Amino acid sequence: MINFLLLILIYTGLYALLALGQNIITGFTGLLSLCAAGFFAIGSYTTAILTVNYGWSFWFTIPLAGVLAALAGALIGLPTLRLKGDYLAIATLGFGEIIRNVILNWDSLTRGPMGINGIPMPTIFGMVINPYRKWGYLTLVWIFVIVFYFLLKRLTRSRMGRALEAIKEDEIAAYSMGINTTKYKVWAFMVGAFVAGCAGSLQAGFTLSVTPNTYTFMVSVMVLCMVVLGGMGNHLAVILGALIIQLAAEFPRLLGLSSTVPPQFKQIVFGLILVIMMIYRPQGIVGRKKVNYDKFVGNETRRVAKKSEVN
Repeated sequence: MINFLLLILIYTGLYALLALGQNIITGFTGLLSLCAAGFFAIGSYTTAILTVNYGWSFWFTIPLAGVLAALAGALIGLPTLRLKGDYLAIATLGFGEIIRNVILNWDSLTRGPMGINGIPMPTIFGMVINPYRKWGYLTLVWIFVIVFYFLLKRLTRSRMGRALEAIKEDEIAAYSMGINTTKYKVWAFMVGAFVAGCAGSLQAGFTLSVTPNTYTFMVSVMVLCMVVLGGMGNHLAVILGALIIQLAAEFPRLLGLSSTVPPQFKQIVFGLILVIMMIYRPQGIVGRKKVNYDKFVGNETRRVAKKSEVN
């Protein structure tokens, strides 16, 4: 039971990274993307190919996996800039399926449906981080979650973060105020894809093998559920959403009912979660704390009035 709980926490960390990246694209910029699984696959296969075929160190493959996924994010971001809502979701869904099918059919590089096995275990300072013992890899994954949490939190409080929020609230108004909406929307895709690519690299190092069937459309739906459930635009909330979704998905196994519950149980749970949240709490469990600009305007007005009285 302890090993199973550790496994859930490890996958919660991996999906929390995916949710943090998705939160930049959907939660802050308002772009309905469904290709997280594609970025995830690029990260995993980058690590698998470079470590197995070329003998690269696992640690060097992580940033490269993120960069390649970010380039894929730019590739999907540029041609879909004019699309919104359902049309953007369909376009990104198609892009994710294209990535999976390329991996599935590029036998000479990815070994097609057979996948890539024998990925070496990560080592640090001569010590092997054995995924089968789980504690070490659990620590590694959650270090990445914490680091990306603070980096993305800092990013969303910067000028870029404010620009992304402005685009989400009213793209036309943002453009009229001088915000380069094209540039920032592409950057949102690239940042979100970079995080997902790093998550994919960590996933490959944990499973020690990769196969195309791991990166299906349902992965993207699950990640979107995590963002919606926790609260769009709230980094801590989407991590909570990742934990809840993982517990819900593995609930039958926790109760020892995996043999009696059909495999489609996950899809039913994710669909119910989305429907219920959209009806009763569209802002998510935690929601998003919005900045009270009226407070700043009021303080500035009082400051100007006081200055006028003094003069």
